[in-house]
Amino acid sequence: MRILPTIEDIAEALHLSKATVSRALRDHPDVSPETKRAVVALAKKLNYEPNRLAQSLRSHKTNTIGVVVPEIAMHFFSSTLSGMQEYALRHDYIIMVCQSMESYQHEKISVHKLASNRVDGLLISLSSETRKVDHLRQLIEKKIPVVLFDRVCDDLDVSKVTVNDYEAAFKAVEYLVKTGCKRVAYVGGPRDLYINAQREQGYLDALRRSNIAPSEDWIIHCKDLHTEPLTATRQLLDLPHTPDAIFCMNDPIAILVMQVLKEQCVRIPDDISVIGFTNEPVSNFIEPSLTTVSQPSYEMGKTAAQLIIEQLERTASFTPVTRELSTELIIRNSTRKLYRKVLET
Repeated sequence: MRILPTIEDIAEALHLSKATVSRALRDHPDVSPETKRAVVALAKKLNYEPNRLAQSLRSHKTNTIGVVVPEIAMHFFSSTLSGMQEYALRHDYIIMVCQSMESYQHEKISVHKLASNRVDGLLISLSSETRKVDHLRQLIEKKIPVVLFDRVCDDLDVSKVTVNDYEAAFKAVEYLVKTGCKRVAYVGGPRDLYINAQREQGYLDALRRSNIAPSEDWIIHCKDLHTEPLTATRQLLDLPHTPDAIFCMNDPIAILVMQVLKEQCVRIPDDISVIGFTNEPVSNFIEPSLTTVSQPSYEMGKTAAQLIIEQLERTASFTPVTRELSTELIIRNSTRKLYRKVLET
């Protein structure tokens, strides 16, 4: 078995004390430049890695950030994780990731396990079932910083990274109306999920701004985001006046909606236009390609990591901030075209 090199090995080889080697590796000003160069060169030659456990016991820090996401299978969350990891590694932190699988109970367990493993801070996007945040409040009371991203809530005074869900939804539905759609339905997540509430309100206000009275029959909330959108779409197709457009809370819901429309031989977008939200990569390759709202997922992860590391390394009091990132409506083939005559009016 290969034995990893230690500070003792470097000290013995250079005829230095362990304390001097340790200070040299930390670039301490009391160590001469010549000694520092010799220590760093030998450490590199031996592939020396510092003992993280020993360091954490001395500093009471693990340089580990816990992350909880609803599910890694969604490209949006895997991309945010890439942004987090890129920023964290550049600042000598690692991330430890858990999935809640859209379950409040799994989320609570994950948060508890991460705290038990002494993470320095937590980045979390709430599950679709989460209504109470006492498990996060307990971390804050223990002086463990928390940053919310994407799926946030107003109940915690912590830093957040979001997009303007309301504005993005408003613009998406406004586009549908400009293309001639008058009966726009909404298929979303649980009613009190923060991002659902914001996107639904943007949908409602866009219709009202266009003097279209939204019908309760057009709005469907899904608790199970993997199966209920299928039933929701069939329910909409059974209405006396079928919608001519469907705005969906996210792309996975939109793809399920389109699946049912195709099964029922509904032409997209001639009969019904469909818009999603997130811009999952698959959205550009399905047929027809999905019009959607693009979110800067990588940048969101990077920004969340930046906020929590700044909080961890700031010695003075830290004031929570909210960073709101920009979105873009990506027009593809699942919606009717906005003709020039419409643009000119």
